[in-house]
Amino acid sequence: MKAVIIGATGATGKEVLIELLKDQRITSVVALVRNDTIQAHPKLTVVKVDFSNLQQYERLFQVDLAISCLGTTIKDAGSKSAQWQVDHDYQLSFAALCKSQGVKHFVLLSSVGATKDSLFFYNRMKATLEDNIGALNFPHLTIIQPGLIIRPNTSRKIERITGDILNKLNRFGILTAYRSITTKALAIEIVKAAFISSNNPIRRLTTVDLFKPAT
Repeated sequence: MKAVIIGATGATGKEVLIELLKDQRITSVVALVRNDTIQAHPKLTVVKVDFSNLQQYERLFQVDLAISCLGTTIKDAGSKSAQWQVDHDYQLSFAALCKSQGVKHFVLLSSVGATKDSLFFYNRMKATLEDNIGALNFPHLTIIQPGLIIRPNTSRKIERITGDILNKLNRFGILTAYRSITTKALAIEIVKAAFISSNNPIRRLTTVDLFKPAT
C-alpha cells in the first residue's frame, strides 16, 4: 500500500510517519512538508511543497491512503485567518487533490468537540473542515477526534496539569471524551484505523473509541 501524509513534522505527525514506515503493509510513503527536517528512509520520499499551490504536485497523490495531521495554533500562525488557512484551506486542498487522484481512504486528525455551533473558533473550524472533506465522498473517510494530546517530555506546564486533572476525572466517568492520549499512542491508533474499512463511508473515532477493546 502506498501512502501520502501532510503534517509529518508536527508532534503527532512525526509519530504517525514512524508507524507508517515500520508497517510492512506500507510499501512507500510520500511526506509533503514545508521544511525538510525528516530523517531519510528507504520507503520515504520527502517533498518540500508550497501548500498554497498544491496542484503542481498532483502526481504525488496517486496512492492508496492519505493522512492529514497538519495543524497550527493562533499563536504560531499569528491570527485566526492565518490559522484557518493552514488548518482548513490547506487540508481541504490536499483532500480534494487526493480524491481527484483516486485515493481510497482518507484519514483526518481532527479534535473532540468539533461542532459548527461551538463557542470556540477552533472547534467551529475543525467541524467545517470535517464537513467539507466529507462532502468529497471518499470511499472511506476516517476522522480521528482525540481529546488532550500529550507530547512526551512536554515543556508546557499547562499541558501536564490538564492531563493530570483529566485522568483523575476520567476515573469517575467524567469528561471521558476528552481523555488524554500520548502522541505515540495516538499515532499507533491512526495507522491502525487506516487499515480498517467500515460499512459507513464516514467514520468518526474519539479517544474513547480508540481505547475500546478490539472485538
